Amino acid sequence: MNLLQDVITYVRRLIKSPSNAQITDNLIIDYINRFWMMDVDARVQLFDLKTSFQFQTQPGVDKYNMPLYSSYSEAGQTVGMYPVYQGIVPPIYINGIQVPFQTQKNQFFNIWPNIVQNLGVVATGDGTRGPYTIQIPILSSPAPQNPPLQGLLRGHIDIAGIIATGNNVDPPVTDNAGAAAAIASVPVTSVESQFYLTSIGSDGNNIVVADSGWFLDTNINYGLLMNPGKAPLGNTALSNGGYSTTSNVVNYLTGQVYVEFDTPIPSGQNINAQCFFYEAGLPRGFLFYNNTITLRSPPDTQYLVQCDAYLSPAAFLNSADAIPFGYMAEYIARGAARKILSDTGDVEQFQFYESLFQEQEMLVWKRSQRQFTATRTESIYSQGAGFNNNYGGGVSL
Repeated sequence: MNLLQDVITYVRRLIKSPSNAQITDNLIIDYINRFWMMDVDARVQLFDLKTSFQFQTQPGVDKYNMPLYSSYSEAGQTVGMYPVYQGIVPPIYINGIQVPFQTQKNQFFNIWPNIVQNLGVVATGDGTRGPYTIQIPILSSPAPQNPPLQGLLRGHIDIAGIIATGNNVDPPVTDNAGAAAAIASVPVTSVESQFYLTSIGSDGNNIVVADSGWFLDTNINYGLLMNPGKAPLGNTALSNGGYSTTSNVVNYLTGQVYVEFDTPIPSGQNINAQCFFYEAGLPRGFLFYNNTITLRSPPDTQYLVQCDAYLSPAAFLNSADAIPFGYMAEYIARGAARKILSDTGDVEQFQFYESLFQEQEMLVWKRSQRQFTATRTESIYSQGAGFNNNYGGGVSL
């Protein structure tokens, strides 16, 4: 059974174009995929697309982007990177213990404040651009404990920035040769810097260096430093000294900074640092915002994060993998035909089929609705079958 071919055949009946010469199969597949991937998840949240999402934390890393589909070919077309999941729903479990789920930054950071460590003078200029070796005083330079118990929060690039890199690697990494192009490729609006070095040049202007959200491919504890710029693509790499473990990087675990500025720092001029210091531990705070998960405290080792999420449909497969969605075949066909009719300006046919499309959508939604309403709504007197409540210790029925 080729479910995709069945959908194509039904679309042709609806738009009254039986010949491939009038509209090709590949163009119909494009409309099918546009409706399936872009419209369905926004129009109805289906129980069949609700699934488990879990990942292991990385020691010292507090922000995690939602995963992206890798680019792949389907039915002769290339499908680019886009989010695997539409969003997260509670409950959230970290190492099996439920933690609060929040989507508002103000509520989250009222509980877990990001306090800027304005460290003042960490070095002084010598009249040159450097290189300067700087030790952030709130950390120690020897190798940190394993697992790390403290460190600096790391710069972050969101999923729009990951897509801009062209490589589905999160966090993004690069080598010395590709650093300049890598930093310039990410939109300014996709970068959240967490570490800054500041000073004042001989002309009185600010000199600012920040972490870029990029990491060395040889060690992801080294964050690449950059010159912050204006949107859309104004961030630039530091032009002197290149990028290696000994130049233009910050070590988030030891607090060692190796930097060569693009502008000379006047002799005796203060070089200041701003950063976010953390004590690592078992995360007990969970924020979902901008398709990014933020954990507090930052993890000191690997922890299993588990939750539910709604899957973003992938391209409509032409294999047996699509069979579980066979009951949606007419709905998908009518949705694709509806887009074709609207694009070709066939208003009469569009209006004639609209009620039939709405009927199919209600039938598809009814299947999910039966599942969503099958479980009793919990109250203060009921916590679900098999659980003792706090009002008499009975078991809810």
